[in-house]
Amino acid sequence: MSARSEPGDDGWGGSVVLVLASSTGGVGQHITSLARGLVAGGTTVTVCGPAATEQQFAFTATGARFVPIEIPANPTPADARAVAALRRVLAGPVDVVHAHGLRAGLVAVLARPTQPLVVTWHNAVLAGGLRGRLSRWAERIVARRARVALGASADLVERAAALGAPDARLAPVAAPALPTPTRTRAAVRAEFGVAPDQPLLLSVGRLHPQKRYDVLAEAAAQWRDLDPPPVVLIAGSGPSYLPLAAHISEVRAPITLLGHRTDVAELLAGADLALVTSDWEARQLFVQEALHSGVPLVSTAVGGIPELVADAAVLVPPGDVDALDRAVRDLLADGGRRDDLSRRGIAQAGTWHTEAQTVAEVSALYAELAPVPAVPSDTSPGRDHGRGR
Repeated sequence: MSARSEPGDDGWGGSVVLVLASSTGGVGQHITSLARGLVAGGTTVTVCGPAATEQQFAFTATGARFVPIEIPANPTPADARAVAALRRVLAGPVDVVHAHGLRAGLVAVLARPTQPLVVTWHNAVLAGGLRGRLSRWAERIVARRARVALGASADLVERAAALGAPDARLAPVAAPALPTPTRTRAAVRAEFGVAPDQPLLLSVGRLHPQKRYDVLAEAAAQWRDLDPPPVVLIAGSGPSYLPLAAHISEVRAPITLLGHRTDVAELLAGADLALVTSDWEARQLFVQEALHSGVPLVSTAVGGIPELVADAAVLVPPGDVDALDRAVRDLLADGGRRDDLSRRGIAQAGTWHTEAQTVAEVSALYAELAPVPAVPSDTSPGRDHGRGR
């Protein structure tokens, strides 16, 4: 039996361990959002993941406890140490284990928790060869061993169910609300030398082959004949930086790689179009951020994006340079269409789950799997125990 926190009005007063592997983007942001909301609702939260994730996402600032467990993006012999470390954490007062992503899910399964295990599927397996075969093996193991599989998009739910998940459910991942920009549109554009009549195109995401920024580079190279030519920015870091930079130079694309940025709200305030060229996405956070901000979006029609955006974005086939080229040219030439997409995007964003709704649904799932007794208001020994402070 775990130490209890007093639940809030809609909270769950048990103890959960959230597990993640290496992350520089959406998964880490989602766990930060969950941890903040769960702690506020009276849940005792422990986050286990690589030390670098705590440095980037500051889970402890939400009131959660953080335990460093190195789970790299790809399987290594060191996974045995990660499994052993997680077992030590789970030997303490824990009611539910919730792993995020296939890598974290596999480590959690191998740790053989006695508590109910929930695994959120954030990504599809796209790799081929030996790595792809190993990943698909891991998918089957994780699907069958988790009590509940949560899919960030409908195709992930279908995949988990097809692989034998006993209980597969849709669990939309809400994008954390962006802060209000502190700089004007003109100031943001001035940072990058964008003229008043010059289009500014923005993409945000991890520099990884899945994002297909090579397609964006080839299309952008063709936009040099536009008058005035657009400025294209890509914000993000990742393993594809060097090959992508070389490809941009080779095709002479007007693209600037910004690296990791914390001012996405301001970048969107200065942008005329948002671009997503990925081979697959579930509910990509940048897609949500763009529509919330009223920035017209051109995206590939992959994964969960069509169901997410409906008719509020221009969708193109993945890997199709010419389709991306035409879509951008058409929108840049049609201000009325851009205005219409801006209005549609804001309206569509209003139909999505909020962070609070996402936290409430997860909290309700934990209560379903591991109901805990309420803490009497007049007796509270250990009431704040384990709150990560």
